[in-house]
Amino acid sequence: MSRDAVAVAVAQFAPTADEDANLAAIGELTERAAARGARVVLFPEYASYFLDPFDDSLVEHAQEIDGPFAGALRELAQRHSVTVVAGLLERGGGRRVRNAVIAVDGSGVRAVYRKLHLYDAFGQRESDWVEPGEIGEPQTFEVDGIRFALMTCYDVRFPEVARLLADTGAQVVLVAADWVRGPLKEHHWRTLLHARAIENTLFVAAADHPPPLGVGASMIVDPQGVEIAAVGTARDVAVAHLDPEAVDRVRRVNPALRLRRFAVTPRTGTPAPDATRS
Repeated sequence: MSRDAVAVAVAQFAPTADEDANLAAIGELTERAAARGARVVLFPEYASYFLDPFDDSLVEHAQEIDGPFAGALRELAQRHSVTVVAGLLERGGGRRVRNAVIAVDGSGVRAVYRKLHLYDAFGQRESDWVEPGEIGEPQTFEVDGIRFALMTCYDVRFPEVARLLADTGAQVVLVAADWVRGPLKEHHWRTLLHARAIENTLFVAAADHPPPLGVGASMIVDPQGVEIAAVGTARDVAVAHLDPEAVDRVRRVNPALRLRRFAVTPRTGTPAPDATRS
């Protein structure tokens, strides 16, 4: 393993409508991850506030990007010399909120990602409560010379999103998720995370809610699609050392990114409504 390897942790827990309890869990798991050498700690989607089903309290508990939740993460990051990445319920422009992920170190917010594809699938309607993120240049951040990019949950089903992140030069994609349980859903989760790593020849780290709502199975996958660290269904952390030289080695043998003949461009307009939805 290269001396330039960076330890990354996926931290699995179940956020609730108790914001203080969420921060306490994040603090406990960050300390556990840092004690194992982690320099980056990834938490799930909606880590600041969550309830199922959604209701009007989402707007009441939404925050600004640099609000109290980010401030608490900054203090944690500074105390443990880490970068904390976590889902934030962000204040929107009206009755809907934004589903954001923020990367925070001791200096403050380093990168922000707002979920692009909302979970209007498998009988769910996230767009009733959440507004989609705007398409723009992805924000990345670096830790010890490794470049990280962010993604949220349902976006992993859209390969164009990960490809855009790969085009930034990112060597690691961090996926904050609430991957809801259901028939074959854990199979989809594992398959998609492995596929995004293989087709983009980079590391993918993903943190999920545990059962009974999520599937758990938070994991880190290497550029060849090998699962190198994982959590089962418990509240816990898994740590892996990510070697940037591994990305270079895989890309020399499998130069798929360089050989491709298509680029990713934004789709104009909005997708047509699904007539089968109620």
